[in-house]
Amino acid sequence: MAIISVDTRDPTPIYAQLERGLRAAVATGRLRPGDQLPTVRQLAVDLSVNANTVARVYAELERAGAIETRRGVGSFIRATPAEAHPPREHERRLRAFITRMLADADRAGFTVDDVIAALSADRLSQVAARPQRGDRRQGGA
Repeated sequence: MAIISVDTRDPTPIYAQLERGLRAAVATGRLRPGDQLPTVRQLAVDLSVNANTVARVYAELERAGAIETRRGVGSFIRATPAEAHPPREHERRLRAFITRMLADADRAGFTVDDVIAALSADRLSQVAARPQRGDRRQGGA
């Protein structure tokens, strides 16, 4: 059984499904740093996909530092779960979150300025609540 799967009915290109699946396996801990990946040929056979597609994904993941290929030995997971997300994934997820939050705020009758003011006030109250250096009440110096 393959470590990931592809859906031929999904309009997402196979290479993108493979990359996303491998990164997800690392992010969720199914694959850990040091784990050996199947050979390009074996994964291609397991998934019934072209070996060139698998090789392309492995090469991209190696360029990104997510895997390491040792000639004559195989390919191994190098990334930790925190490093498994594709570049700019954090920013993309944050933008999507902000878009949802602003849409919810608009439906609730709040403006962008209302949201920003509330976030700023909350941030200031969090900073004020933190113990300061040398604060003896928290066991500081």
